Amino acid sequence: MRRLIAIVLLVTLSLPLRDSAIRLPGPETIRHYTWDVEFDYLTWVAHAAALKIGQGRLQPERFLDEESQSAHVRATMALVQRILDAENELRRLHADPAASAAERSALAAQLEQLYQQRQQAAPLAESILQAQVSAVFREQGFVVFPPLLYHSTPLPWALIVSPRDSIAQQHNLSLRTELTLEEHIRIEDQVAVGMNVSTLVVPVGGIGVYPTMVAQSSNLNWLAETIAHEWLHNYLTLRPLGFLYYHSPELTTMNETTANLAGRQIGEAVIARYYPERVPAPPQPAPTPTTPEEAPAPPAFDFRAEMHETRLQVDALLAEGRLHEAEDYMEARRLIFWEHGYIIRKLNQAYFAFYGSYADSPTGPAGADPVGAAVRELYARSPDLRSFVDQMAWLTSFEGLQRLLAD
Repeated sequence: MRRLIAIVLLVTLSLPLRDSAIRLPGPETIRHYTWDVEFDYLTWVAHAAALKIGQGRLQPERFLDEESQSAHVRATMALVQRILDAENELRRLHADPAASAAERSALAAQLEQLYQQRQQAAPLAESILQAQVSAVFREQGFVVFPPLLYHSTPLPWALIVSPRDSIAQQHNLSLRTELTLEEHIRIEDQVAVGMNVSTLVVPVGGIGVYPTMVAQSSNLNWLAETIAHEWLHNYLTLRPLGFLYYHSPELTTMNETTANLAGRQIGEAVIARYYPERVPAPPQPAPTPTTPEEAPAPPAFDFRAEMHETRLQVDALLAEGRLHEAEDYMEARRLIFWEHGYIIRKLNQAYFAFYGSYADSPTGPAGADPVGAAVRELYARSPDLRSFVDQMAWLTSFEGLQRLLAD
């Protein structure tokens, strides 16, 4: 137990607070606008570490066989879905003028009971998933240090700041969980006007502090992948690539793309081994026309392909110094996405700076950035996952990755 406490303290102190503002150049820093709404990581980490130390002392998952462990996780996911459904219904009742106070009160009381059930069930489910994901990492040849620890809670929001004349993540600052949309917009506008930058407040799925933060979800496939993704940030932070996460936009993309590729592979293996009923069905081939006269259906709107095209055009406009044209174009494209059912509140430089750093796919908001393509090439060339991650872990620049691929 003392060893676990020492590990928690050591790793917590050594990890940079991902999604926090590390570089604050100039006298008019971003924290002038955000100091009173920033997320309190120290309190969260202290609370989560205390929970994990207690769970580590008891190790309740040891008293269940493998099938019982998976059954408990399934039941907890179903409970989380009931909570999400009830929360959505309560929001609807509060917006419905025909709903009575008694209806709202009854549902709120039901939610409190569900929250209590989750409080009892979640710690064991987290311990089980920690053990299952760790087991798959070990099967892939990893030494699981630091020990894989995660905790699911409502996550902070991330305020993303990019220059207007280029796309780069200047700041990624965590804001308090309870902030409203109106407060998000106020902060975005204040920072954008005061610093002449592009801003956007976005949700995040996890944060690589220690223990890692993972969003509450009933989607077990997503959860397994995200647990693995965030632990990989812990693993990388103890090596050059992760330690230099904020050193350049290229290194940020290398970190996130590595964690995405490896996290997805581990997550899929966890599902295949422990929850085989959740393995997605293979994609079905497109049906062939039954008659020569049968007209093919128009192609479906491909979000990632359309976003990729948008990013390429924005990059080209910005490279030519046509800033206002680029911003007008992004707003016009946002409306097209809206017409096809994709709700994007703002499509701007900050949007691409954040979502473009996850370059595990050749399409999407990453555009023509060569960094993601190089990481994907090394992933495809590597004989196994451990080899890929360890080669990436010791890189200190994009140029180093290029040299590695050239050898």
